[in-house]
Amino acid sequence: MNATPIKVLVIDDEPPIRKLLRMGLSTQGYDILEASNGKIALEMLGEGPALIILDLGLPDIQGHDLLRMIRGRNESVPIVVLSSRGDEAGKVQALDLGADDYLTKPFGMDELLARLRAALRHQLQVQGERPVFRSGDLSVDLVRRIVKVGDKEIKLSPKEYDLLRVLVQHAGKVLTHRFLLKELWDELTDAQYLRVYVRQLRQKIEADPERPQFVLTETGIGYRLRAAD
Repeated sequence: MNATPIKVLVIDDEPPIRKLLRMGLSTQGYDILEASNGKIALEMLGEGPALIILDLGLPDIQGHDLLRMIRGRNESVPIVVLSSRGDEAGKVQALDLGADDYLTKPFGMDELLARLRAALRHQLQVQGERPVFRSGDLSVDLVRRIVKVGDKEIKLSPKEYDLLRVLVQHAGKVLTHRFLLKELWDELTDAQYLRVYVRQLRQKIEADPERPQFVLTETGIGYRLRAAD
């Protein structure tokens, strides 16, 4: 149990969802703040939440507009959005606007807790980036640019390494195709380039590239590197 509970702001207009989250998160030691609409949510930012769970379907302020407003006031607080099944475009837009992750309704509490922990870890990693990243058998030394799977050193092309470096710097976070293309090519180019390099990278670091354990596909959205151990 944390000495100082982590404050989580839950922004959702459905009382049953808020009750579910309040009960599930409270048992894990989180301190829950609740907002039933965007106006209340903006007021509650003054309470200093360390995490935000945001439902995109709010009655007063469109979810993506609220996300943009929150990011305008706080650039670093992790935000996990809740969205309806099949709304890939909405998820991509939310991630591009600065959300850290998403969950599709209905969702399991275990999955939500895992996403919240990953979002907090990612924030800490960005604040004090560790020189060596480890996830399972994969290790990436960002200082010496050495990539290993187990004891075997993996030789990557410059672009393959750049792709892996960006994934490592945001490990556990979903990165959209648009974000990765912009990071790797400085301009929006054909997503096929990205798919080619992801495939090549998987061929080198995955035991079974067809069933990847490290570079995970978020269908229709982008990619996520398995979080650090």
